[in-house]
Amino acid sequence: SARETLARVAAGALAESVLREWHGLEIVAWVDRVKDVQAQVDEGTVTRAEVDANDVRCPDADAAQRMIGLIEQTRRDLDSVGGVVRAVVRGVPAGWGEPVFDKMEALLAQAMMSLPASKSFEIGSGLAGTFMTGSEHNDAFIAGEGGGVQTATNHSGGVQGGITNGMPIRLAVGFKPVATIPREQATVDADGNPTTLAAKGRHDPCVLPRAVPIVEAEIATVLLDCCLRQRAR
Repeated sequence: SARETLARVAAGALAESVLREWHGLEIVAWVDRVKDVQAQVDEGTVTRAEVDANDVRCPDADAAQRMIGLIEQTRRDLDSVGGVVRAVVRGVPAGWGEPVFDKMEALLAQAMMSLPASKSFEIGSGLAGTFMTGSEHNDAFIAGEGGGVQTATNHSGGVQGGITNGMPIRLAVGFKPVATIPREQATVDADGNPTTLAAKGRHDPCVLPRAVPIVEAEIATVLLDCCLRQRAR
């Protein structure tokens, strides 16, 4: 049940508060896609205020209205839809993570794939990066505006070799259309005889808006764990 995520959000809120105080980290997640409705969002500037400006938690106002219309129609059709929650973490220091088993992307993937209804995880370019050449995908190092080093692009999603490189962490989590719907569906009874089943009670036709704060909370808890490991060294 998604109700168990209440504890995750509570812990994540505390973790995020510590990260904000110690390092000025900013974590923002949003609904990036519902079924075939895709939002256009600037990851470098998107804010939580923009995310929370509408019920579907999508900072692209035009896409949000189309998402809401799609979800409302899906509810009338007694069905459900899935989609993608995308997130960005700004202000992450370089050096967090491990080079082998506890890679930053591995820890984030474990956390995200433990969420109810989650079906996929991407960091940086994700699957799209597999269609690029090495020269296209490599993030070239350049001098940073305030000194130090940064990368010209961020295909790696802020993590290289399992360790943060100081660039924003970029990730996405795919959520399936929930199985519990009020439409009659074919199944079998305990004796294997064909029958049908329809869900009773209140069930969301789309869980994406509710998943946004949970994704943010999971990111915060993973990052604080890695932060504490680094401080212990």
